Amino acid sequence: MDYATEQEAFWAGGFGDDYTRRNDDRAVIAANTALFSRILARTSGISSVMEFGANRGMNLCALRPLLPEAQFSAVEINAHAVDLLRQTTGATVYHQSLLSFEPPDAYDLVIVKGVLIHLNPDSLGQAYQVLHASTRRYLVVAEYYNPTPVAVAYRGHSERLFKRDFAGDLLEHFADLSLLDYGFVYHRDPVFPLDDITWFILQKTSSRST
Repeated sequence: MDYATEQEAFWAGGFGDDYTRRNDDRAVIAANTALFSRILARTSGISSVMEFGANRGMNLCALRPLLPEAQFSAVEINAHAVDLLRQTTGATVYHQSLLSFEPPDAYDLVIVKGVLIHLNPDSLGQAYQVLHASTRRYLVVAEYYNPTPVAVAYRGHSERLFKRDFAGDLLEHFADLSLLDYGFVYHRDPVFPLDDITWFILQKTSSRST
């Protein structure tokens, strides 16, 4: 594939392969199940789910028992992760970048978790457009939060992790999105620890976007 940014090529290549092999902890599925149980309690009528940057499917494996009748889809840039996704989740998998994805349909629930932080900040506007176009009802954004944009060194690499208020960006950019709920998960949680991420549920209405 040809990629528009260094960050896309980085995750499609060897570093992304290593990440996929490293993130195979069954305890993460349990913690994700607890997280998504809390999130889904604020939603209703979900029959289709799309996850962007699904990697090997740890989130989808947690979601499937919670939404046993739903149809699952995923977009993933790394080929190794795509193979595992297809083997373990039963989802419809699109092997491509979020930035180049053209949704064939809108989904009741769209999830992006730990992905926007790794995109080139100059490409976020394009990513937001894809997320907005893909959701019919709910958009869950779960990322590292910072009130102002900041770049952070990531495993010895620069320009590979960026924190900001992603949900705030989306709310400012699209008038038909509203904040339904938000929360935080903590790496020291005594039962279901996860990375220190802040999650937001955005709900889409019929009003026109700005």
